[in-house]
Amino acid sequence: MKNDLDELMIKKNIDCLIITGAGDHNPDLFYFTGGGHLTHADIIKIAGRDPVIFHHPIEKDNAEKTGLQSISYSRYPEKDLLAECNNSQLKAQVLRYKHMLSDLGLKYGRISIYGKVRISQAIEIFTELIREKNGYELVSTEEADVLSEARSTKDAREINRIKKMGEVTVEVVNLVADFLTGHKARNNILIKTDGNPLTIGDVKNRINSWLSERGAENPLGTIFSIGRDAGVPHTSGETWQEIELGLPIVFDIFPCEGGGGYFYDFTRTWCLGYAPDGVLDIYQQVLNTYESVRSQFRVNVPFSSYQKMTCELFEEKGHNTILNSGDIEEGYIHGIGHGVGLNVHEKPFSSMLSKKPDILQPGMVFTLEPGLYYPSKNIGVRLEDTYWIDNQGDFNVLAEYRKELILPIKS
Repeated sequence: MKNDLDELMIKKNIDCLIITGAGDHNPDLFYFTGGGHLTHADIIKIAGRDPVIFHHPIEKDNAEKTGLQSISYSRYPEKDLLAECNNSQLKAQVLRYKHMLSDLGLKYGRISIYGKVRISQAIEIFTELIREKNGYELVSTEEADVLSEARSTKDAREINRIKKMGEVTVEVVNLVADFLTGHKARNNILIKTDGNPLTIGDVKNRINSWLSERGAENPLGTIFSIGRDAGVPHTSGETWQEIELGLPIVFDIFPCEGGGGYFYDFTRTWCLGYAPDGVLDIYQQVLNTYESVRSQFRVNVPFSSYQKMTCELFEEKGHNTILNSGDIEEGYIHGIGHGVGLNVHEKPFSSMLSKKPDILQPGMVFTLEPGLYYPSKNIGVRLEDTYWIDNQGDFNVLAEYRKELILPIKS
């Protein structure tokens, strides 16, 4: 949590964080601002002190709305910086950072850089800051990613925002289910009122519209894949493809608050009208595995242990998994879950390859998403919910929604 940041910085011997970039769709900056339109800003957080936001003069009001101490870039006139740097834009930007840091009392120290900016520009600026031997040292996030560590647990305000996104998500999912089942079928294909086939593109357009009406965004798109494509986990679905009865549909939706705030992540697998025996069998195995893993959730346990458990459960049922087979294309081929917050994928991670596995702790928000994939058989099944661990160590689904494979066609 944000309250842990000073302790983490001191533990990792980091004197300062610089978080830079625009305000929208910039998770690390959003973490401190809570949202709001900023075309560019810098937040400087010195260990043991409150963060300070530096901003363009014309965005003074937006900067002040963050609740942070705000300082305008006008304190460092560009013409003066350029004059001092022989009209070098790069050196002028570096000089401004030096003045900003110095004004906050940091004349030397270890710095970590975060945010979302053009990478070539950032490399030039911060490499130059070090090259000038100003007494600053850059700390790589591989060595000490304190911000991701702090963000891995959420406070009550963050949980509430993620929960609200979950409520929006399942509301839209329910609208999609009603939309699909309200169509008639002809020759096993859903038909619109104009007589043309209903397509994945038609469904996705409705999804985007319904999310927008509820103040949510869909910056990463939606997975709505059918048949063979459902058997390839990250295939999003072809917009032209018709909606056919009996084929499994993997519907994975992961919207966020408007402006790039908190995400939610959710998946259901459906068959319209009926489900072939092979799909029914695979679905039941995935559902059983979901329930088995869920029943074993405990705090202070490595997330990766549930990945191993999932692999073992599926292998007992005769499926190939990544536990012993490495890169595979059929069977159980991805992780059991990941953290959710200002990124749709963030700490904690369930990878078994990490040297320091993430430990499940109160305040964490993460997904549970077992799945089986057989594109050669036109089968893909995944079930996913987003969980929160409360202060008592209980695991709670943030937005409940029924698990049913077959959606009857009402017409």
